[in-house]
Amino acid sequence: MLRWTDPYTTMDDKWRSQFVCLDDFETRSSELLPQRTWVYYSSGAGDEDTLRENRDAFRRYWLKPRVLRDVSVRDMSTTVLGEKIDMPICISPTAFHGLAHPEGEIATCKAAADMKTLMILSAGSTTSLEDITAARPTSAKWQDIYFWPDRTATRDMVKRAEIAGFKAIVVTVDIPEIGSRRKHIQVFGKSLQPLQPGMQLKNLKKYMNQSSDSIDDGKQFAKSDNRSTWRDIAWLKTMTTLPIVLKGILTVEDAILAAEHHVQAIMVSNHGARQLDSVPATIDVLSEIVAAVGDKLEVYVDGGVRTGTDVLKALALGARAVFIGRPVLFGLACNGEEGVKAVLHILREELSTAMALTGCSRLRDISRDLVTTKSCWSKL
Repeated sequence: MLRWTDPYTTMDDKWRSQFVCLDDFETRSSELLPQRTWVYYSSGAGDEDTLRENRDAFRRYWLKPRVLRDVSVRDMSTTVLGEKIDMPICISPTAFHGLAHPEGEIATCKAAADMKTLMILSAGSTTSLEDITAARPTSAKWQDIYFWPDRTATRDMVKRAEIAGFKAIVVTVDIPEIGSRRKHIQVFGKSLQPLQPGMQLKNLKKYMNQSSDSIDDGKQFAKSDNRSTWRDIAWLKTMTTLPIVLKGILTVEDAILAAEHHVQAIMVSNHGARQLDSVPATIDVLSEIVAAVGDKLEVYVDGGVRTGTDVLKALALGARAVFIGRPVLFGLACNGEEGVKAVLHILREELSTAMALTGCSRLRDISRDLVTTKSCWSKL
């Protein structure tokens, strides 16, 4: 209900004045980060058509504001898989936070906890999941996994996550092979990994060449086993009672299969447009997926979210929560934990303002008839 300690107000006024929207963090981080790191974080697959489309698609949806409603107090709290969070804006799993800031995923975890929202820890984390728990024992966190060729690694990650207090397992399902990332190849050659000497995949180092710190010795962990099938979901359910979320669903057909396999949630995602180019923007397929399975499981979305109105549109189209990836990395690069807090704060405040201006005081007031497309608006 907007009753919270605002971490943004503790920052230097001059610093805050330089970052008034999420694009400001992206611009500044492009200047701060080494080229290799910037290319790794920012680039997409192929010609990057889907990378651009993820953001451009939001602009095709227009809001239909309602007036003369009491919006003096806005409540943005919600639950994800039964866990209460203060806003429907959460953090997607992204690899290698240690490249953006020395504190890496620890800083991100602390920021998410202080903002009372959820973080998904990437399987490609440069911080161990046990250290994440030690940093914020009671924070809302889920663990990302792949179906690796060595299923022992998958099983062990799940068990460690359970012990460490993670509340759900997120299976990234859209990477049986690494997408064609041309900008990566131009910078890195055949290696797609930008880790610096001494950096490790902390949650997977047990399964890598212990005689070397090189991430190239762990390339097999950058993707799933391409023999994985829906049977692996059934296998996963035999080893954990934690809720299972499938990340990387883009079609109604796969959403229905997810529901039939009794997972608890899906994330509509195209992997930040890093896998297959020429696929739809996630916001464009969200509503049809929600219509097909929204009464059977929770549906989240990521990809291209940069403003509070983007969040509002996604919620109106049926998402229970939105997840952000690159903006978190950009905030981390600019000012560590405080930078991530600022990114989350800006989105929260923009969402609050957008809710007020469309006549919504609670998330349940945000309905499908709040949005239309430009073409439909012109016919009204």
